[in-house]
Amino acid sequence: MIVCIAEKPSVARDIAHVIGANAAHDGYMEGNGYQVTWTFGHLCTLKEPDDYTPSWHRWALSLLPMLPPRFGIKLINDKGIEKQFGIIERLMQQAEGIINCGDAGQEGELIQRWVMQKAGAKCPVKRLWISSLTEEAIREGFKNLKDQSEYQSLYMAGLSRAVGDWILGINATRLYTLKYGQRQVLSIGRVQTPTLALIVNRQREIERFEPRQSWALITLYRDTKFTAVTLDEDADPDETKKSAYKQMEFADENEGRKLLEQIIGKPLIINKTTKKAGTEAPPRLYDLTSLQVDCNKKFAFSADTTLQLIQSLYEKKFTTYPRVDTTFLSDDIYAKCPATMNGLYKTTFAGVAPYAALVKPLGGKPLKKSKKVFDTSKVTDHHAIIPTGVPPKGLSDMEQKVFDLVARAFIAAFFPDCRFETTTVLGEVRADEAGPVVFRTTGKTIIDEGWRTVFKKQEDDFDDGATKEEETSLPVFTKGESGPHLPSLAEKWTQPPKPYTEATLLRAMETAGKLVENEELRDAMKENGIGRPSTRAAIIETLFKRNYIRKERRNLIATPTGIALIDIIHEELLKSPRLTGIWEKKLRDIEHNAYDAKTFIDELKQQITDIVAQVLQDNSNRHIAAEEPKEKKVKTGKKATNK
Repeated sequence: MIVCIAEKPSVARDIAHVIGANAAHDGYMEGNGYQVTWTFGHLCTLKEPDDYTPSWHRWALSLLPMLPPRFGIKLINDKGIEKQFGIIERLMQQAEGIINCGDAGQEGELIQRWVMQKAGAKCPVKRLWISSLTEEAIREGFKNLKDQSEYQSLYMAGLSRAVGDWILGINATRLYTLKYGQRQVLSIGRVQTPTLALIVNRQREIERFEPRQSWALITLYRDTKFTAVTLDEDADPDETKKSAYKQMEFADENEGRKLLEQIIGKPLIINKTTKKAGTEAPPRLYDLTSLQVDCNKKFAFSADTTLQLIQSLYEKKFTTYPRVDTTFLSDDIYAKCPATMNGLYKTTFAGVAPYAALVKPLGGKPLKKSKKVFDTSKVTDHHAIIPTGVPPKGLSDMEQKVFDLVARAFIAAFFPDCRFETTTVLGEVRADEAGPVVFRTTGKTIIDEGWRTVFKKQEDDFDDGATKEEETSLPVFTKGESGPHLPSLAEKWTQPPKPYTEATLLRAMETAGKLVENEELRDAMKENGIGRPSTRAAIIETLFKRNYIRKERRNLIATPTGIALIDIIHEELLKSPRLTGIWEKKLRDIEHNAYDAKTFIDELKQQITDIVAQVLQDNSNRHIAAEEPKEKKVKTGKKATNK
């Protein structure tokens, strides 16, 4: 018999149906030479400190750092897990071969490898690697099974991540709890603590912000607002692009009023009008982070909620594998896109076909193939999240909203660019003493909406309160025309940074805290981000559970306990997003056979040894006085969340 092991019962049933294992047994399906069984996510975990030596059960500074010479795994203490593992162990001991059907990612690889190790499996192992759970994808995957050895580096990266989190989480949590905690657990984690530091540091920036007042000179001419500008020193005097000018600002109101008085009653003369054509490409397809960002902005879904919803859509075969960090498709997917588009054409919700009118213009001709969408070099294990082409049925309202985002992004990728025209108008008022004062206004007119039509109704139906780029059409201005205008001074205040929302925090985690708007640059920085796309939602949830952060409307606010924890940590290694990003890069390099797993673990062992020594030398008698978290007590000896 060949034993197939999936990560969930529902996935196992899908696989069993495709390969003909239709006879149900307790804990597995059987038929056609296969036995298909399942885990419930993690069945095994790394051993607790006291599993290595009984003395490590006691929380004591003298026992730190705790560094086992060899890390081991154990079965999670749960009757249901123990029963299912017994079934898996029996099947694997008798198997001729095993097919690892776990989720096609780092965590899925780790889950199944640990179970096989614990079960003492000795037979050959193959790997099923698929990006969707449709029958077609499963059949194709079974035709192209890989040897498990091809995924050894993926496993080593997952193992290194788990061991690294244990080393840092267990030791640092006990260290800071015993040194500074005063009867409460202070949870420290490799990803959790730098993420908290981002929120605390942003809060500090806001608290320390001192607004600066200034005044701008504006005028109203033919019901159009013009703003006084000055030419940048390094700009071409004949250049009329918006970037060549900067707004004229006055730190002293009297100075601005003096210039205002010189232009009152004098006509505004139009000197130049320019029109520039521009194009805007469709938005990128979704990776997990960008989907979580948009769902938080549009629907106020938490990152964890979005992950659960897109995971559900994947398991129902309606979307592809969700835990991805690329927005590109591999070139081989292009041939399958017409069938996917046809599935969207047939999709109906409550008797309405929301995508039929959008897909219809794309029919009867080859779909556009853009390098901004199809680029095999930008895809590693999995491609961007897209629909599978299976028309969805039985979706909840929340699932439908997430599916709609994914579907429209896919459709828009094949639409033409949006074409627009930007008009810049320059005028001047000739002041008595100051000479000509230049005024500018700009307008944007959409010539051809292109891909924007895909999102038009969606945007009309929902206003997320965010600032949208406005289409501002201008009257026709003619060079040389002049007339009266209404100049005035507009008071301005500099604004503090905005608190993090889950959307902006996810982006900050993706780029290790750096503000990056450019998509290509953000792609380049993903390898140095904090955490992985699949774990960031859990990290944010952990901060809530630990009472380190709370939510005010959509804003994430650090609690007094969270602020005190970051303040008491002097070791930058524990709270620096940049340094944590370096760790993350090394883990990715392990996955790609570009870095040694043993070196990574040895480095962490040395780093935690140094941190323990530094903290023990602190004689400041600092402590965190805050209420004790409900979920953990020091005396239990249980580990806190490692990440």
